[in-house]
Amino acid sequence: MDKVVGSAAEAVADVGEGVSLAVGGFGLSGVPSVLIGAVYERGVGGLGVVSNNCGALGSGLAVLLAAGRIARVTGSYIGGNKEFARQYVGGELEVELIPQGTLAERLRAGGAGIPAFYTPAGVGTQVAEGGLPWRYDGRGGVAVASPPKEVREFGGVPHVLEYGIRTDFALVRAARGDRHGNLVFAKSARNFNPLAAMAGRVTIAEVEELVEPGEIDPDHVHLPGIFVQRVVALSPEQVAEKLIEHRTVRG
Repeated sequence: MDKVVGSAAEAVADVGEGVSLAVGGFGLSGVPSVLIGAVYERGVGGLGVVSNNCGALGSGLAVLLAAGRIARVTGSYIGGNKEFARQYVGGELEVELIPQGTLAERLRAGGAGIPAFYTPAGVGTQVAEGGLPWRYDGRGGVAVASPPKEVREFGGVPHVLEYGIRTDFALVRAARGDRHGNLVFAKSARNFNPLAAMAGRVTIAEVEELVEPGEIDPDHVHLPGIFVQRVVALSPEQVAEKLIEHRTVRG
């Protein structure tokens, strides 16, 4: 039951070329930056990433993106990541944009063993009708567009069929975790992390504080250890490294 491994490098040693990764975090909050750095050091590429966004300020997934290691992104937000936008518009990167709530539910559904579900989000738009650019051709045209999706009515309201997401691996960050993989997330870091963890066939968690089994009140567990296969305890230096996307101070 002890799922703790000695280092991030050991934890991602079987993350290979072309695998799919569900990655927790939202902006700069709750990003598993140490595990992402370990994947970068492995030198693998052609990765398919499922995450709300693709990093910011040159950190998190932006490190893999800038190195050309990511082939496809499934997410909901490009944001201020200029390199993400450049690669997408330039035809270097395939991108499937999904409504944020739908992305969250697709991850949760995949982890819960639900193959598909219907949602009203996206009805009457290219999300349902198809035609969203997944990949540009680099000359202003669309090389690959999204296909149309099945639409059915429930109670007279149309709904779009969406599929659950499962990935080869998941990388997440938690504030506390025990040796059995039970995790607690801090505040806004409890965003996409539990959902990404559920979607991964092999889930790796970096934890800021490692505790012994039983030290976390069962009522306080945000994600049970059944969804986690490996745990990496962060050093104090790694925990202390925090980035702020938009620093606001009083005069």
